[in-house]
Amino acid sequence: MAEQFSLLMSVYGGDDPGYLETAFTSVVHQQTRRPDDVVLVQDGPVPEPLRQTIARLVAGSPVPTTLLPIPSNVGLGSALDQGMAVCAHDIVARMDADDVALPQRFERQVPVIEAGADIVGSALLEFNRDPDDIVGKRVPPLSTAAIVRAARFRQPFNHPTIVYRRRAVQAAGGYRDLPLMEDYLLFAKMIEGGAAVANLAEPLVLYRVGAGAYDRRGGVTLLKSELALQRNLLRLGFVTKGQYLRNVVLRGGYRLAPVWLRRPAYRRLIARRGER
Repeated sequence: MAEQFSLLMSVYGGDDPGYLETAFTSVVHQQTRRPDDVVLVQDGPVPEPLRQTIARLVAGSPVPTTLLPIPSNVGLGSALDQGMAVCAHDIVARMDADDVALPQRFERQVPVIEAGADIVGSALLEFNRDPDDIVGKRVPPLSTAAIVRAARFRQPFNHPTIVYRRRAVQAAGGYRDLPLMEDYLLFAKMIEGGAAVANLAEPLVLYRVGAGAYDRRGGVTLLKSELALQRNLLRLGFVTKGQYLRNVVLRGGYRLAPVWLRRPAYRRLIARRGER
């Protein structure tokens, strides 16, 4: 039986108004199965052009859309937790403010949740500035066993493609403020808690990589987040001591690698092709 579902997006002052408009249009107006409500979290103050774009998108949305303004920037994890509490339905789909959803995304993913999964992701296609300029493809692990096995070392889902059950997310404690890794920690906790997991091999989201994408994946701040993530995974019992040491050396080393090395390292270690 078909269930209603919510769409959850977060926007902050550094987002591009044009990118946001493209993302919102693709995931609301152009879907073959539209969300039944939208929650758009404004994470802190935004420049006037972005504020005007947000107002126009909310006013022109073909489905009920709630704007949730947060007075100061709290970070993605906290913004998503606050937004999820406002969503009208238990099935919640995520979308980032600079990506593009393919029209059949929800038509493919939501039935997987309705059939019993607690979380489902998909493959994605990477593009530069123009969505027609496809530069890569990320296929996540596909079987339950492969997802669980991969999660001991790397993120087993493409976060911008995720649809999940709110009650399963909340049972795992929700997001935490861990830059670029709040999603990985959440999904590890969901897996450890017995959540039913799934991935689709079909690319359903176009992911914007653009200039600076790999710069943001490294540096001291990200290294600190990486080490905090690994400590949490060890504390949860999600990884063994041996896996923890491996992850600290390989994933931690990746955070400190120069940018010219980070992209090929990412593809070989962090975003490997899917396993059955």
